[in-house]
Amino acid sequence: MRHRANLRPAPPDEHSVVLLREHRTAVEFARTLSTIFNPFLTATALFVIVSHAYTSSVAAFWALSSSGILFFTVAPLCVVVYLYITGRISDFEMSQRFERERVFAGFIIIYFLAAVTLTLTRAPVQLVAITWGYWWMAVATMIITRWWKISTHAFGITGPFVVLVLLFGVQALPYSPLILLVCWARIYLARHTLGQVLGGCALAAGSTLVFFKLFRLV
Repeated sequence: MRHRANLRPAPPDEHSVVLLREHRTAVEFARTLSTIFNPFLTATALFVIVSHAYTSSVAAFWALSSSGILFFTVAPLCVVVYLYITGRISDFEMSQRFERERVFAGFIIIYFLAAVTLTLTRAPVQLVAITWGYWWMAVATMIITRWWKISTHAFGITGPFVVLVLLFGVQALPYSPLILLVCWARIYLARHTLGQVLGGCALAAGSTLVFFKLFRLV
């Protein structure tokens, strides 16, 4: 009995418990950041902010902001849910690189319809440029994903920030730490490498600048 008692594992020391709790806290914090600042919600928030800034009536604001919710949150989520239910993707985060191509094919169609609709209805040029920019980022991401798992969270937070800086100047700068936090979260959760989040940031910044230039906003 004494021999068996000696084989019992020693309880973890206080330092190990603290480290474990710190790690779990960091993981939960990173997951929360990833959920709050996912690309669907950041795109919708950007659309609502810009709609409020560049519409002259309450009715126009509600029409445009509702279309933003439809095209950037509801419709993309429906695509993800459908693909998950039918077994075409294994999880909502699209963690498997080879599964992402079919997801972004759906996004490309949605963003194209959104961009054409806003263009034909003469929506504020800022919103038109943003939507065409998202369409192009979806196209580029689908192509890149064939070889490399670029971070959608990184371009999802960087793109809106660059737009806000271009439209509102230094007023947007206090939000810059969000980019670092979201990129850290994706790396800490081992969803992406440093190169993949930097690639996502570069794609978002480059695409935004190109389309704002095309529409003569910069």
